Order: sequence, then C-alpha cells, then structure tokens
Amino acid sequence: MRQIVRTSIAGTSARVRLSNAFGTTPLTVEDIHLARRTSGSSVSAATDRTVTFGGQRTVTIPAGGSAVSDEVAFPVAALSDVAVSFHLPGTTGPATYHQSGLQTNYVAAGDVSGNADLANPRTTNSYYFLSGLDVVNPAAEGAVVALGASITDGIASRNDANRRWPNELAGRLAGAGRTVGVLNQGISGNQLLTDGAGQSALNRFDRDVLSQSGVRWVIFADNPINDLTNTDPTADRLIGGLRQLIARAHERGVKFLCSTLTPFEGAGGWKPERETKRAAVNSFVRSAGSGCDGVIDQDAATHDPARPTTFRAQYDSGDHLHPNEEGLRAIAGAVDPALLR
Repeated sequence: MRQIVRTSIAGTSARVRLSNAFGTTPLTVEDIHLARRTSGSSVSAATDRTVTFGGQRTVTIPAGGSAVSDEVAFPVAALSDVAVSFHLPGTTGPATYHQSGLQTNYVAAGDVSGNADLANPRTTNSYYFLSGLDVVNPAAEGAVVALGASITDGIASRNDANRRWPNELAGRLAGAGRTVGVLNQGISGNQLLTDGAGQSALNRFDRDVLSQSGVRWVIFADNPINDLTNTDPTADRLIGGLRQLIARAHERGVKFLCSTLTPFEGAGGWKPERETKRAAVNSFVRSAGSGCDGVIDQDAATHDPARPTTFRAQYDSGDHLHPNEEGLRAIAGAVDPALLR
C-alpha cells in the first residue's frame, strides 16, 4: 500500500498511526516507509525513511487495536504530500478503512515499499489501515480536530484537490503564520447519536478526538444533519448529545467549538419539522449557555439570505445538502483563528 497524506504543519520528524479497529484477527504490517511524494505513485528516493515500531520493522496489531510508530527524523513541509508505504505480508481479515478518502492511493504486488516508483499499481480512493500521520514540531501550538460527517469529509469536492474545508482552514492558518495542526476526522454518513455501524460521534469521540497527539481544540460540525435525515430524533436529544461531547472535551482540557448546521431544504430527507429541529439546534449553539467555547456559524456563512433554509446558489453542489468547493471555502472562512488560542 502507498497512501498519500496531505500535511497541515511543517515539522522535523513524524510518526505513523496504524489501526486495526475493525479487524477480527491480528494484523501484521511490515517494511513501513515515509517519503516525499513527487507525482502519482512515485516518491523521492532521497527522502525515503524506514519507520519502526518499538525498534522493529514489523508490527502486529491485535484485533480492535492500533499502533503508533517510533518518531522518525523526516523533514516535513507544510501543506505537502507525504507518501506512507507498507507491505501486508498475509491476509488481513476485515479491513479498517476510510472509504471516501477523495485521494488517489496505490496498491502494488509484493514488498515494494522502498521503491521510488511502482510498476502498474492499482488505485483506490480509500485509505486502508492508515489512521494518521503525526508531524512533530516543537513550535506547534497544538492540533484542532474537525469532527464531522460528509461535509467535513469533503464530499462534492474534487479528488486529489485537497479542497475539503479542513484543508482550506489549514491553508488559512499557515498563511497567517500559525502552526496549528488540522486533523480531519470527517466520516461520510456519520451521526451524532447513533448509526448502523455503531460509530456515532459519541461512540468514536475518545478514539478519533481525545487520543490525537497535541489536541487542544475540536470543531464539531455536520453529524446531526444525518441524525435528522435518518433517525429523526428530537432537538432535545441532539442538544443532549452535544452537551455530552462538550463535557467530555472539557474533562480532558480540550476546547469545544460548536458549528451551526448548514441548510438542506431540497435534499432528500428534508421536512418542515426537521427544519424546525435544525433551527433549535442552531439556537442552542448560538446561545450564551451552551457551554461551547466558540461558535463557527456554518449556517450564516452558507445560507441564502433570501431563503435561509437553502444554500446560496453559488455554494450548492447541486444536491442541496453538500456545499461545493466555494461553499467549503466559506465554511473554513467562518473559523475565526482567534478561537484557536
């Protein structure tokens, strides 16, 4: 597997995070490499570094487990492409993967992790077993985790373009001279309270937010829209779920930044009574007693002033649910960098 990670901050070294969270048998991974991606599946051989886990070039991760590599001296540029390559020597069982990666990744036969070029690799737009890349920078201010669903995942943006709103936020922060890591934990279809896979925001919060290196802030985004269009809970239940996340973040000293819910009239699943619930959640988020440490008003940034239950036409991808790339930039623009202090 050769998988491409888009960085946010620069650094002097890095760690690789692997996951077997959804596996039912132990997963063995070997010959892990980091390198700067040049183009396509090719990397710069001069930048190639071998990655170890506890000093070993092979790691076996138990079912349901994860592993973080040793720190590797590896210069990382901000807003750059890093290739993480590794060999899977045996069968893997059920794969832990991120389906909607919106990034071309590569699969080649044999142990070719250290090769600069891959011969006729297969491609996939998903990420397999790779759950993160920690970039180490002593001057870093910390990391902000974007916890959300398909809008955070970047659905309706182009493959390989890095136009998800967390990418746009990383660019804005870098341009402002800030060294804040931006970690995208958006999963398309994810809900706040429950979902078919049992991986609701409430269930995955510890793993996907609180366990991240250097996390200081979390931006909670679009998950409740999926609750409304699928299980249709009451607004009070959604607000109760939000309160739980806020409390858990605060217990760990993490600031919780709440997002208002973007409009979705015209999309499948929209009903007037669900619009009323969206408005109630947004009123809670904007209220002084919410417990939020700040508000990202995605609704105000994207709705049509003449019809506030819909997107501005220039931000609508066409499905009336997902903003296009211009709309994703507007969402990133709604994040006041002063909130990340």
